[in-house]
Amino acid sequence: MKLLFSFILLLFLFSCSKKESIEKKFQNPYYDIAKKYRDNGKADSAFIVFNQAKEFGLENSDSLSVASSLINMAILLTNAGDYFGGQETSLQANKYLNENNPKHHYYLGSNYNNLGIATYNLKDYKNSLKLYNLAIKFSDDSLDTRMYLNNQAKVFQEIKDYKSALKIYDQILAKTAKNENEYARVLTNIAKTKWLENPAYNPIPDFLKSLQIRKRENDLWGQNSSYAHLSDYYTSKRPDSALNCALIRYRIAQKLNSPTDKLEALQKLIKLSSYIKTKQYFEIYQQLDDSIQNARNAAKNQFALVRYETEKNKADFLKAQAENIEKQKDILLRNIEIVTLVICLILGYYLYQRRQKSLQQEKEIEVKKTELKYIKKVHDGVANGLYRIMNKLDNQEALKDNPIINEIEELYEQSRDISYERPRSKNQPFNEKIAEVLKSFASESTRVILVGNSTPLWEKVSEQAKDEVEHILQELMVNMDKHSQASDVVIKFEQVQQKINIYYTDNGIGISGKVQANNGLTNTGTRIAAIDGTITFDTNVEKGLKIRISFPVS
Repeated sequence: MKLLFSFILLLFLFSCSKKESIEKKFQNPYYDIAKKYRDNGKADSAFIVFNQAKEFGLENSDSLSVASSLINMAILLTNAGDYFGGQETSLQANKYLNENNPKHHYYLGSNYNNLGIATYNLKDYKNSLKLYNLAIKFSDDSLDTRMYLNNQAKVFQEIKDYKSALKIYDQILAKTAKNENEYARVLTNIAKTKWLENPAYNPIPDFLKSLQIRKRENDLWGQNSSYAHLSDYYTSKRPDSALNCALIRYRIAQKLNSPTDKLEALQKLIKLSSYIKTKQYFEIYQQLDDSIQNARNAAKNQFALVRYETEKNKADFLKAQAENIEKQKDILLRNIEIVTLVICLILGYYLYQRRQKSLQQEKEIEVKKTELKYIKKVHDGVANGLYRIMNKLDNQEALKDNPIINEIEELYEQSRDISYERPRSKNQPFNEKIAEVLKSFASESTRVILVGNSTPLWEKVSEQAKDEVEHILQELMVNMDKHSQASDVVIKFEQVQQKINIYYTDNGIGISGKVQANNGLTNTGTRIAAIDGTITFDTNVEKGLKIRISFPVS
């Protein structure tokens, strides 16, 4: 049963209302608007306006406003099923928080809790427990602390460490005497955990006691949970009772308009109902499941687009700012020349000597420029020569695995970078390494934007696959740099089930017609085949080039 997100969202909103006075001090015109969208369930609008609130905070050097906006965006991403995006945004929020500042502790607790949820849903239970511990460490509210403890107990239950889970639930139960709804929830969790630990244990008395409390309190979310647990317990013992509980739960889920709970109830109804009813419930299940998947995919794409547009607008602003500075610099230089001329006329011989010295310095600078010019010619010539040799060797089947190819490739890269050196970490994470390679192709005329390149994405990818992917992407970027004339290059990474997908898109001149054998891009075929992958070139676009690379995780 997946009531965890709904419960967490409700408690988070409750906690946010308690922190109203803290949030008001941001004086951020977007923040309250974003909260209203969030509270009304308009996640896409909330995400857009929270992003505007974040940008306002950055412009006004309000780190707490930036952090709070990012935390809300991270929670929205996690709730939409984009767990990697939720992790990435939460980690970004942490950069604006100070663990030594008590005023930041509430936000640190909320942020680590979201990281724990995202990590839990990615089935990284060990790190999820660590993150919940951090959330508890920074919690300054007893209700928040119990929420984080409950999430931690959920992880222990998932990994079948029932003793640890029960220990936490007992700790929570001792502090819930004045809160009927919370007492009912913890009592249910304890009964379920004891039943999971010992199948002979009878949880029904506690399940029914919790249900009565929830009915008395008109707690529909709680009743939904109770009937789910009752149906689970009765499935093997009293199928008719299990079916009845599942029907009641389905009606409650409809009232709550909770797609996830409706799906779970329908799964139980399909299992327990007669043939005719099963077919009817299955059709409803399929339609609802498709609708949920489409909604989640739409949300993910919308959130990604918002982040991309923000980065693009930033880049455009910085470019315009740089052009303005350059114009001001030209005006300033002209004024300096005029003033210098006047001073020269007044000071005479003294400034004449200064001018001679200045001319000498200019000559030295010109010499250095000339040296750099010839250095550039040398390393460009060497690089181009090595590049042609690499192409020839790559197209010879007998030499494709010869180590000398990689050595020549290293020489090629060194020759391109002969005018500067960039240190590389020996133990550099692959996502950072690949980002460094791709970003090296960015320039004043070309933006390179990466989406989804996170550490967890590469954890289960073999070293061979990483190596091949690095060379494939490098070859694409070399081709782009040499031929495409693109101003925007977007590379998106994602994992779908057991496959990694990489989408390359640029707005350059593209490839006319089919990809030709003598085109550098086709050399990637051997590499992608070595890792059982595929590469697809989409040349039927109005402008630019689209390439899709796909390969198995391991």
